[in-house]
Amino acid sequence: MAQSSLYERLGGAFAIAAVVDHFSEAIIRNPIVGQTSENPALREWHTNNLARLPGLKFMRTLWVCDVAGGPQDYAATRPGRTALGPEEAHRELKISPAEFDEVAAELARTLDHFEVPDQEKEEVLGAFAAHKDEVTEGYAA
Repeated sequence: MAQSSLYERLGGAFAIAAVVDHFSEAIIRNPIVGQTSENPALREWHTNNLARLPGLKFMRTLWVCDVAGGPQDYAATRPGRTALGPEEAHRELKISPAEFDEVAAELARTLDHFEVPDQEKEEVLGAFAAHKDEVTEGYAA
């Protein structure tokens, strides 16, 4: 018997969208990467660009669905080196490795909130962590 895809084990698009919604709201409130961040670009985004948040949640949901093996196809709004590469969308935010790690920790807390089993949680976090160098490229530049 073939193992179910991560997408199926997470519960599909609706369950993933619920996680992304919670995660996206938590990031805004997070003192390290949200509205009170010491990073001026992150602080600006989470304060003055919230009208874009519904679209961002949609794009994040598509990304997770695609990465998890779902039938959705993600296409970056600003393509980078790879089809799923997020470096161009994040370059101007100058996200540090420590800030990336805090976003990953927020994602882990969100997955815990939804009681995502350990195996699936580790797979989601692994997919996220695989893009750390791309997301933090702007910080190093």
